[in-house]
Amino acid sequence: MKELAEPALAAVRDGRIKIRPESAEKSYYRWLEDINDWCISRQLWWGHQCPVYFAKIEGGAGDIPEEKLWFAGRTEQEAEEKAKAALPGKTFTLQRDEDVLDTWFSSGLWPFSTLGWPNKTHDLETLYPTSVLETGWDILFFWIARMIMLGLKMTGEIPFKEVYCHSLVRDSEGRKMSKSLGNVVDPLDVIAGVQLDYLHEKLLQGNLHPSEVAKATKYQKTAFPDGIPQCGADALRFTMINATTGGGDINLDVKIIHGYRKFCNKIFQATKYVLGSLPQDFTPSKSGVARGKTLAERWILHKMNTAAKDINKALEDREFSKSTLIVYRYWYNELCDVYIENSKSIIRDGTEEERNSAIQTLYTALEAALTMIHPFMPFITEEMWQRMPRRPEDETKSIMVAKYPTYTEELDDPESERAYELVLGCVKATRSLMAEYALKDEVEVIIQAYNDTSLATVKEQVASIKTLSGKGIKGVEILSPDATRPAGCVAYPVSTEAAVFLHVKGRVDIDAEITKAQKKLDKARSSIQKQEKILNDPGYLEKASDAIRETDQKRLADAKQELTSFEETIKQFEQLKLE
Repeated sequence: MKELAEPALAAVRDGRIKIRPESAEKSYYRWLEDINDWCISRQLWWGHQCPVYFAKIEGGAGDIPEEKLWFAGRTEQEAEEKAKAALPGKTFTLQRDEDVLDTWFSSGLWPFSTLGWPNKTHDLETLYPTSVLETGWDILFFWIARMIMLGLKMTGEIPFKEVYCHSLVRDSEGRKMSKSLGNVVDPLDVIAGVQLDYLHEKLLQGNLHPSEVAKATKYQKTAFPDGIPQCGADALRFTMINATTGGGDINLDVKIIHGYRKFCNKIFQATKYVLGSLPQDFTPSKSGVARGKTLAERWILHKMNTAAKDINKALEDREFSKSTLIVYRYWYNELCDVYIENSKSIIRDGTEEERNSAIQTLYTALEAALTMIHPFMPFITEEMWQRMPRRPEDETKSIMVAKYPTYTEELDDPESERAYELVLGCVKATRSLMAEYALKDEVEVIIQAYNDTSLATVKEQVASIKTLSGKGIKGVEILSPDATRPAGCVAYPVSTEAAVFLHVKGRVDIDAEITKAQKKLDKARSSIQKQEKILNDPGYLEKASDAIRETDQKRLADAKQELTSFEETIKQFEQLKLE
C-alpha cells in the first residue's frame, strides 16, 4: 500500500488536490502516512466477485506452489490465457473465487470506471478528472483516499481537484442517526410536518427490537413533544447549510429549522410590500447600479454591494455557514428592519422624485436579496422572483439562471455607511432607553451631536430617526455640540459623535435609576482600565496592526465618553431629586 499511498500524499502536498477543511487534510495525512496493507476481498454473497481464478490441474499440482495457481483477468478467457502461458503442457480447469471485492475497492474505481475505463472513451477524456467532490469526513480514508490512490495508479491522473468534507447530521442529543437506534429523522417529515403518533407508528413498522422501540419512543417524546411542525424545504436546506462549518457535526434541532421558516415568511412579506409599492406602470432602471439620492438609499446599496462581495468570497472559500449569515444579515437586519421601514414614510409622504428614487432602490435591493439567497432557498425565491417586473431587455426565464450579485465599485460608499450608522446608533439608543425605562408614548427624544459633521447628519436624518425608533415618539430635537446638556433626562452615549437623551422627569423612580446608572458607570470604568492595559502592553505595541490600534483607540474613546455620560446622568438624577 505504501507504493499507492506516496503518490496520493504528494498530490495533496503539492496542491493538485485541495482538501477542505484543514482538519480533514490533516486527517488524510495521518491515515496515509501510517498506512497498512489492505485485504480487498470479503466473504460475502453480494458485491463485485473477485476477478481471480484457481487453476485445478488434472492429476494434481505436484511441486507447483498454490500461490502460482491463481490468475487474474477481466474475463475468464483472459485468465485462461495467462494460465496456459504459466502452466505449459498442463491440463486444468479454472474455478472463480467466490469472494467479492471490498466495497471501498469497488467504489474507489468509480471516478473512471463509470466513464468507460480502461477504454479511451470520449466521456473519460472530457469528464475525468472532475472538479469538486463533496462528501462526509468520516469516509475520507475509506473512499476518498482509495479513489485518489486507484485513480493515480490506473489512469496516471488525479480523480478530482478539490474535496470538501461536509458535516454529519446527528440527532438533537448528538447521537449518530441510525436505523438500529430508531432516531433517524426523515427530511420529508420535517418538510411536511407530522404528528407524534405518526412518528411512533413508523418505529413499529421497522425491525427494531422491542427494547429499542421503547427507547426510541421515549426519545421522540422528548425531542418532538408536539410532533414535527411543517418547516418546508427551504427552511430545512438553509438550516443545513447554516450549520455546515466543514468537518464538524450538526445536532439537528427542529426548533431552529422552524425558526428559519419564519424567516421565509419575512422574505414573502418583504417582497409583497415592495411589489405593492410599485406603480402599475413601473419599469426598473436598465443597469441597476444607479447611485441612490438619499443617505438611506446610498447606505442600503452599499450594504447590498458589500454583502455581494462577502458572500462570493465565502462561497469561493467554501465557508457555507458564513455565507448564510451574510445573506441573513442583509435580508433581516439591513433590508427589512432598516431600509424597508425607512421607505414607508417616504413612499407615503415624500415628493414624487423622492418616491421614484426610493422605489427604484427598493427594487434593486430586493432583486439582489432574492438572487443572493436563491442557492440556499430555491423555492420561495423562484416564486417571488417570478412576480418581479423585469429590467428592460432582460429575458431571463428563471432565477436559477439569473446573474448572481457581484461587487460593483460604483456602489461602494463607506462615507454614507459611516454617516447612516450614526443614525442607526441613535435609533438603537432611543429604543434601548425606551425599553429600559418602560416609555411607550409621548417620548421626547433629544440628540446632541459632538461635531459639525455629526450635527449635519442627524439634522438631515430626523425623519429617519423618528420612523425607525418606532411608535410613541412625540418629537426629535437636535442639539449642537456647545449646547447645555438637557435637564431631566437620561442619556445613552452613541459614540464620540453623539448622545441620545430622553426626558424622564416625573416618569421614573429616581433612586432606582441612580443605582442602575452607577452600575453602568462602574462597568464603563472597568472597560477603560482593561482597554488601557491592552494599549499599553509592549507586546501589543509591537504586534498590533495600525487598523487594530485604530479600532482599539476608538473603543477606549467610546468607553470614556460613556463614563462621562453616566457621571452626568447621575448628577442629573441627583438634581432631579432636589427640584
